[in-house]
Amino acid sequence: MFEILTDKLNQVFRALGSRGKLTEKDVDEALRQVRLALLEADVNFKVVKDFVARVRERSLGAEVLQSLTPAQQMIKIVNEELIATLGEQSRLTPSSQPPSVAMLVGLQGYGKTTTAAKLALHLKNAGHRPLLVAADNRRPAAVEQLATLGRQLDIPVHSEPPGTSSKDICSRALSRAKGLGITWVIVDTAGRLHIDEEMMAEVEQLRRVLKPDEVLLVVDAMTGQDAVRVAEEFHSRVQLTGLVLTKMDGDARGGAALSIRWVTGVPIKFIGVGEKAEALEPFYPDRLASRILGMGDVLTFIEKAEATLDEQQARELEKKVKSARFDLEDFLSQLKMLKKMGPLGQLAEMLPGMSRLTSKLPAGVEEKQLVKVEAIILSMTPEERRNPGVIGGSRRKRIARGSGTLPQDVNQLLNQFSQMQKLMKMGAAGKLPRNLMGMFR
Repeated sequence: MFEILTDKLNQVFRALGSRGKLTEKDVDEALRQVRLALLEADVNFKVVKDFVARVRERSLGAEVLQSLTPAQQMIKIVNEELIATLGEQSRLTPSSQPPSVAMLVGLQGYGKTTTAAKLALHLKNAGHRPLLVAADNRRPAAVEQLATLGRQLDIPVHSEPPGTSSKDICSRALSRAKGLGITWVIVDTAGRLHIDEEMMAEVEQLRRVLKPDEVLLVVDAMTGQDAVRVAEEFHSRVQLTGLVLTKMDGDARGGAALSIRWVTGVPIKFIGVGEKAEALEPFYPDRLASRILGMGDVLTFIEKAEATLDEQQARELEKKVKSARFDLEDFLSQLKMLKKMGPLGQLAEMLPGMSRLTSKLPAGVEEKQLVKVEAIILSMTPEERRNPGVIGGSRRKRIARGSGTLPQDVNQLLNQFSQMQKLMKMGAAGKLPRNLMGMFR
């Protein structure tokens, strides 16, 4: 999402890194470029002005101007001020007397219904018992969508016939929740294509009926400054407790994420990073700031891996790697696990330096390469996967035909895998070379 902004900020810092000590003029020129990059990313101009002023004040101090590594010091300051702009980490606040209630509000088309289901799954995976409530009774499609998502995720959904008032639906849903021992009630309220008085009055009434512990506004990060204006309007009417930014995996410029907390004072609690039900992440300001600066987000990567990898498989794999018995069968299982973790483009953003490499590749090329590799391995016999050394010329042609690839592609995969096995053997013997890249030349 932040590719353009990340690239421009990195250009600024690389230019600073080529200098020795910095002068005030150097700092001002760098901050002028930072200001332009933020404005082009659709960040609110008041936010940009305040942000640049804070960075300038700190950058003109002794910690930068007298530093032997001024560019690194400036990156550190920009990172810290980005975190301050994004706000502190904030989590859902449960009720002391279950069930807790989270009321989702927002405009139509921003992903509110889908987000309700994602939030319910997030809570379910955390050990809670959620109940989804379809309170958007003016749109039968929204009710049916929530019911379908509930069935897919094995989460109960409370819905009532068309024409039932939202107030009555919510009142009966609360009673049902208490009877079922529900710990969180997630309410999907009515939305409109734009803010109108009727919708706001209904949302205000539901807030009085539900007395929710959380009022979460779902906003589309790709709408830029419109998202900020919508947040301001809702907050003035229903006192929001948190924000959920959807479509953070899209190609938006990122201005909403960097503006909305500072302008509204409402914390961002979750971000949506894809269409799948699992694609909802708690919001970590420090991790997002690191992504913006191209520094990666290793903690989120590890959490995704832990949630995806089977513990027993991981142990067995570790044994094989340590004893250098890792074969193409194991490699295939790792590819499948990697695909479960999410799009490779998103995963690359979490690894320091990788976003710069993948941003230069055509869209989707990583996924296409994985599909090709998987097809080649699946076209092999079990014996060939366990012992690639038996694959001669005729077998390579057969594998290429079966996978819809060329013999050269099969050769390339086998050569790369052979190099990987050599590294594993050397690692197991404690003889890894200092320059690993030399193995692939």
